[in-house]
Amino acid sequence: MMQVTAAITHSKGEISIETVELVAPKTSEVLVRVLASGVCHTDSAGINQIIPVTLPAVFGHEGVGVVEEVGAGVESLKHGDRVIMSYPSCGVCEYCIEGHPYACNHLNKLFFGGSFKDGTKRFSQNGIPVSSFFGQGSFATHVVVDSRNAVKVDINSDEDLMKLCSFGCGVQTGAGTVLNRIHPKPYSSLVVFGCGGVGMAAIMAAKIVGCTKIIGVDIVSRRLEIAMEVGATHTVNSKKVDAVEEIKRITNGGANYSIESSGSPMVTIQALKCLKREGHCVINSVTGNAEIPIALEPLLMNPSVTLTGLTEGASNPQTFIPKLVQYFNEGRLPVDKLIKIYDFKDIKQAIEDSLTGITIKPILKFR
Repeated sequence: MMQVTAAITHSKGEISIETVELVAPKTSEVLVRVLASGVCHTDSAGINQIIPVTLPAVFGHEGVGVVEEVGAGVESLKHGDRVIMSYPSCGVCEYCIEGHPYACNHLNKLFFGGSFKDGTKRFSQNGIPVSSFFGQGSFATHVVVDSRNAVKVDINSDEDLMKLCSFGCGVQTGAGTVLNRIHPKPYSSLVVFGCGGVGMAAIMAAKIVGCTKIIGVDIVSRRLEIAMEVGATHTVNSKKVDAVEEIKRITNGGANYSIESSGSPMVTIQALKCLKREGHCVINSVTGNAEIPIALEPLLMNPSVTLTGLTEGASNPQTFIPKLVQYFNEGRLPVDKLIKIYDFKDIKQAIEDSLTGITIKPILKFR
């Protein structure tokens, strides 16, 4: 057992940097020295118990680092490998076996239950078990993760690797929604509601596949400016204009595809209303247990549109993350335009800046 420094949440809405204990990796697991971790809105949802994670807990689920130790049975990783850490999955249910780990039968338990596949926890403090978020808890200097969570990547330096923290969740979710589920036709139109890390990745992916009208919708002007820099052809400030009417004007009647990544449940209604007939809307944001009224006949049935819920961009991290790294290396996924580096000690400021929109993707640097 080793002592590590972590940002721990003991009660709703609180976070403090303290010392915790971390056990050695078990069978199929690896010990990773964390170089950096992204800050995601899902972390805030857990810290504030919008997602009811068992406390105390170490949040963080967009970690990158270097493998320091491997447990029994691990063949895919070795000491010194640079890895991007992603979401957990059981590996044995029908969905995992079919290559769809994002739909794992044990998804909620492994994401939010705080424990690993064997039902135990890897962090503790003064003998009290401490939960890990998404099987990571990457707001810590070291973590133990299942080898399924860690993807070896060919990156030349630690500095370059730190830029790619959000590939483990946010970028994977946004880009995957476009590349793995929607599969837009070339010359089609796509609207992204919410230009945070997930939404920006969707905009970049829409440019990669050749959408000719890519519309970013947000209420923060700076986000809309950056959206234009990374691939949007048009932007809409929904605080100033009627977003649905403006989108219909831009697209001459309605968009082919829309993605709801704002985290605001009622925005889903706008994302449906802005579509043309036979359009496709995907929800990939965290809304807790919020309910929204859906008028089935006028919003769904009559226009023959599709409404889809999706986790983690329909991705298999072991195969999809290397593709994302390739796009980054080719300059087609410019996520470095979204990030700002914070020292780990400034985690509260990083979280606040993420929530207010000052920073699209805060990155916590441990060394």
